[in-house]
Amino acid sequence: MKRMAGDDRGDAAGGAPAAAERKPARAAAAVVWRAALPVLVGAGIALLPVPNGLAANAWLYFAVFAAVILALITEPIPAAGVGLIGVTFIAVTGLAFTPAQLAEPAFKAPAEAIKWALAGFGNSTVWLIFGAFVFAMGYEKTGLGRRIALGLVRRLGGRTIGLGYAIALADVVLAPFTPSNTARSAGTIFPVIRSIPELYGSHPGASARRIGSYLMWVAFATTCVTSSMFVTALAPNLLALELVRKITGVEITWMQWFVGFLPVGGLLVLILPWLIYKLYPPEIRMSAEVPKWAAQELAKMGGVTARELIMASLVAMALGLWVFGGRTIDPTLVALVAISLMLVCRVFSWEDILGNKSAWNVLAWFATLVVLADGLNKVGFVGWFGRAAAALLAGHSPVIVMTTLVVLFFLIHYMFASLTAHTTAVLPVILAAGVAVPDMPVRTFALLLAFSLGIMGVITPYATGPAPVYYGSGFFTRREFWTLGLVFGLIFLGALLLIGLPVLRALER
Repeated sequence: MKRMAGDDRGDAAGGAPAAAERKPARAAAAVVWRAALPVLVGAGIALLPVPNGLAANAWLYFAVFAAVILALITEPIPAAGVGLIGVTFIAVTGLAFTPAQLAEPAFKAPAEAIKWALAGFGNSTVWLIFGAFVFAMGYEKTGLGRRIALGLVRRLGGRTIGLGYAIALADVVLAPFTPSNTARSAGTIFPVIRSIPELYGSHPGASARRIGSYLMWVAFATTCVTSSMFVTALAPNLLALELVRKITGVEITWMQWFVGFLPVGGLLVLILPWLIYKLYPPEIRMSAEVPKWAAQELAKMGGVTARELIMASLVAMALGLWVFGGRTIDPTLVALVAISLMLVCRVFSWEDILGNKSAWNVLAWFATLVVLADGLNKVGFVGWFGRAAAALLAGHSPVIVMTTLVVLFFLIHYMFASLTAHTTAVLPVILAAGVAVPDMPVRTFALLLAFSLGIMGVITPYATGPAPVYYGSGFFTRREFWTLGLVFGLIFLGALLLIGLPVLRALER
């Protein structure tokens, strides 16, 4: 028996290295698979015949774009690297330009290619997202974020769902006055709630699901709903109304918008913290001891410091300009002014900004995605796709056409990294296709399209300004974010069609 036991131990000892050797091999195979799949899909699309009515370069561009999006999902390398490779490949091959452009003697292809590739770094939303990360760092460096977080936990931290409702309410209060959801959620709410999870021992990575993931998704999903609830909660909403007026002649007021979306948005805001609590539950549900501990920690922190007051004053200034200064100063410039003043007042140092890897990573990642998505429209693919889809719906009833076009408009956003670009490029095409259908309820159709703009921001890590910030927080795995985006995207779209459509039809009669 002893000899056999010894043999067993020997087998185990011999098996452990073998198992250890298999793990790196499996990991390497997984990386190869995650890299090969996007390449094979992109190559497969490129080899298909070019559809009628579409230029060859536009079809090849779409093939590369599809490969990039799939690589963002499989993530063989970090997302910023995927975007950089995609942009570089298109710039080198010249797929962003038509053959006619490339043949023009005055067209300097190398100069135009690099100008196109770097255009995303001049996008204001990209820098506003970067600013949100720097704001969060200011809250952390001064201790203000911890103080506010401890205060919230002391009052509401006995139940996790209570914190969820507090976060949702904060966004609802700010939304009517903040036409940038990046400024509202990523720049104002995220830096505060980022400090809450660590109070419960929840950090990015293995302990994220304790409470951090839940709070972050409540904040992100809520801001997508409030972005659709008020005309003034999202800049593309105002652009959409102007396009609707020009194309259809239909005028929509602030109150008409609010009343039309309230049955959908009001219900979603009321149930979101509870719904997320059920579908994506936190590990910590209740903790009677944590509020007491938070009160003790606040006492240990003592009085508010001068650096905290400076940080609070600069945040209040930024929020005031975001709410009331839209006509005189751009939201991104507001963020840059605040960051400059934080540097002058020594809230943090330039070395601190240089060391903020998350901020620079998201900056590079989102900048490349913005230019890739914008190029998809410039080469004509988006317009062709919208017209082709509309042609397939000819002869169907107005309600079926309207519903299908709204769903198409929503799902096309997987191809965009900007709600403004989506509105500009796709809304006129879809709107014109629907209006051409006899007996189409034009006002209802236009409102459904406009209402979908905010809620579609939930579907991907790049769909709207706050998305890269929450995705980059580290509280979600790649699979979790994409899955949650799909699930809640379908919930939001379903609520819009099942509740919003009947309500709007009733109001129109």
